[in-house]
Amino acid sequence: AQRPGRIDLAIELPLPALLERRALLGLYGRGLGFSEAAIERAAVRTEGTTASLAKELMRRAVLGAAEEGVDPSDPHLDAAAEALMAESESLTRSLLGSRPAGPSPFPQPHFGQPPR
Repeated sequence: AQRPGRIDLAIELPLPALLERRALLGLYGRGLGFSEAAIERAAVRTEGTTASLAKELMRRAVLGAAEEGVDPSDPHLDAAAEALMAESESLTRSLLGSRPAGPSPFPQPHFGQPPR
């Protein structure tokens, strides 16, 4: 690209499979003390996400532990995975224009009763 900020090449990268997510989480979580079981749970929970989410997941787990003034542990990784996936699912619903299940804001006619 001749000017900054211009894209001159776009490459599509597939989303990481379970084995690849596990490897990324192991790489970014090296030395942090997470168990293999916690890494596996996080890898399974983050299905359908990009590789960059693995790094963000570890960052959030460490920040959660730091806020508590303790070393990172499995519950921090589990909580970070749940929070990130909940945010992702919420964003997806928002982008698709859907709402969480609940009462409709529009009056619904009932069979045998005239509409209001």
